[in-house]
Amino acid sequence: MVDFAIEFVPRDLYWKTTFYAIQAEKTGFHTLWVTDHFNNRNVYVSLAIVSAYTDKIKFGPGVTNPYMAHPIVTAQAVATLNEIAPGRVVCGIGVGDRTTLELVNMKLSKPLATIRESVGIIREITSGKKLEMQGEIFTVSGAKFNFQTTNRIPIFVGAQGPKMLALAAEIGDGVLINASHPSDIYRAMGFIKEGASRTGKRLDDVEIAAYTSFSVAEKPEKAEKAVIPVVAYIVAGCPEKVLQKHAIPMETADRIRKAIIQGKWKDAFSPITREMIETFSICGTPETVVEKIDKLVKIGTTQLVAGSPIGPNVRRSINLIATKVFPHFNIKEGE
Repeated sequence: MVDFAIEFVPRDLYWKTTFYAIQAEKTGFHTLWVTDHFNNRNVYVSLAIVSAYTDKIKFGPGVTNPYMAHPIVTAQAVATLNEIAPGRVVCGIGVGDRTTLELVNMKLSKPLATIRESVGIIREITSGKKLEMQGEIFTVSGAKFNFQTTNRIPIFVGAQGPKMLALAAEIGDGVLINASHPSDIYRAMGFIKEGASRTGKRLDDVEIAAYTSFSVAEKPEKAEKAVIPVVAYIVAGCPEKVLQKHAIPMETADRIRKAIIQGKWKDAFSPITREMIETFSICGTPETVVEKIDKLVKIGTTQLVAGSPIGPNVRRSINLIATKVFPHFNIKEGE
């Protein structure tokens, strides 16, 4: 059985994100991820408000990054949320969105060491221990919280490249695979197995989430139109190896990224082809997305994240998922 998660981008007023979160919980979603980009509303403020209006849905940053926020600060935030909603908080961490980070001149230096040490810091200090660490990236000298975390907070690592996928399985409770296409998920599973074996884990010990760009609507052309801006951001931030695998020239990605940075949206979105949409999203009618999800589940996905944009109308698309997608996976409303 696969769990369904949903992602919200806090561009909208806080009450809209909260409304959608309430709807997601009532319709049967298991987990809520909220993105963390400086140009949107604050992820932890958004999650704190959501926690007050929901009862059981799990939630967390999906994903935060250690370049904009020191992992100690991330640990403080998720531990505080866990105090508000014990046992419901998860922490998603990754290197972040390349295009957004370039806007503030953040360089994604030594990503593997940075993520490994960040996960270690978050896990250690949220366990209530005094933290001493002399790492390649971070140095922490005797840091300790003045409050206790009553339960272990699961950490999911966002990953796309081979080494990061393996590392995510090695050190994380879950892997957030930044992919939507079956061939990319299948390829990722090999690296996840490799990483899990390093520490004697079984594959069943790691939650494997396909963090997809998702768009569902009764009319396929409406679903496609809604997903184009998200696919543009994905292409702009994709590693060259992934682009090569799908026959997308690096020059095209660079051109899209430059247009996004300059705010030239027509230039950024016009190069997006139907093939790119097929590669980097789960998009279409309810019947189409069921077929695509089923392929990912058969490969080994245990969590399906319906990521931005969800559809041309978020409220209607959530209801479509609940009424026409969930039944195929034996999920009932409110479960």
